Amino acid sequence: MRKINKIIVHCSATIEGANINTDTIRRWHVDGNKWKDIGYHYVVELDGKIGIGREESVTGAHSKGQNRGSIGVCYVGGLDGDKKPKDTLRGVQLGSMEQLLMELLTRYPDATLHGHNEFANKACPSFDVQEKFKHLIP
Repeated sequence: MRKINKIIVHCSATIEGANINTDTIRRWHVDGNKWKDIGYHYVVELDGKIGIGREESVTGAHSKGQNRGSIGVCYVGGLDGDKKPKDTLRGVQLGSMEQLLMELLTRYPDATLHGHNEFANKACPSFDVQEKFKHLIP
């Protein structure tokens, strides 16, 4: 079993409302990047559905230098109509993300919660994870 010490939140870097799903992201990663599978462990789709990516027991490919001890969670969205970073995580999608993060933090009580932007020079996930989810952090 892998030791998980981080849960890292990402966005798909797609325009707000674009109905991208887990299978689409998987194709981008497998066909475009030539990876074995999608890089994330979970994808929170627009309708709140939690898409399953890599098994938690398998190292992800979502945050360079941080993959070994982390779980990668991506939400669909993250850009406004001009392709600028925007927190688009709302409604049922936000509720599903919160539920998933609570479950992961319970399953991995030593894990800390982070945004991809803490480890890479990117806007992803287009918000401050600690601020947005401070009510989930023990």
